[in-house]
Amino acid sequence: MLHRSGKNNPDGSFDWIDALADAGIIAGMTFFATLGGTGVTGALTIRELVAALIAAGGSFFGALMLKRGLTKGGAPTPST
Repeated sequence: MLHRSGKNNPDGSFDWIDALADAGIIAGMTFFATLGGTGVTGALTIRELVAALIAAGGSFFGALMLKRGLTKGGAPTPST
């Protein structure tokens, strides 16, 4: 896990399980780093929690975006 680019399954489809796991790990790290950084100020309120959730959400979807765009073989072809 935690690969820079996404992977494809043996059948050529995108490996969503691996991408979601990696994105979750990155988002969790971002959440706790943000919460810890804002908690250093001494005032840990709902505002800091919301900031940490927003940062984690951005990291989660950013990681998925990068993994989906960096797979070998490019974008999947739509099935008919």
